[in-house]
Amino acid sequence: MAEKFRLQIITPERIFYEGEVPFIEIKTTEGPMGIYKNHVPTTLILSPGVLKIYEDEGVKRAALHTGFVEIQQEKIVVMAEIAEWPEEIDVKRAEEARIRAERRIKDDSQDDSVARAEIALRKALARLEASGK
Repeated sequence: MAEKFRLQIITPERIFYEGEVPFIEIKTTEGPMGIYKNHVPTTLILSPGVLKIYEDEGVKRAALHTGFVEIQQEKIVVMAEIAEWPEEIDVKRAEEARIRAERRIKDDSQDDSVARAEIALRKALARLEASGK
């Protein structure tokens, strides 16, 4: 079994998670990453996606939106705009947001509007994936 490190996930509204874990998977602007204890220290930008927290009891999943992750050898701090457990996600609302974003991407030729729609789509997809839908 891998050694554990301290994981803290913070949003503007709350401390979302604190605990000792052996491994996490997280999505950054550099791509998906798996992180164990003693990882090379770095700071990365989060992309909307699903965070997987590996605990002794199993894997917890959460939807994360934009933010930062600070990786130290003994501790990881995730500062997210939004973090949601599956039971906190309004699946119907996320599905409606996905449909709206896909429609805006298809119908709109303005670059800035398409970029905003693509971000909205990634957030909706993260919520749906985390919720298991």
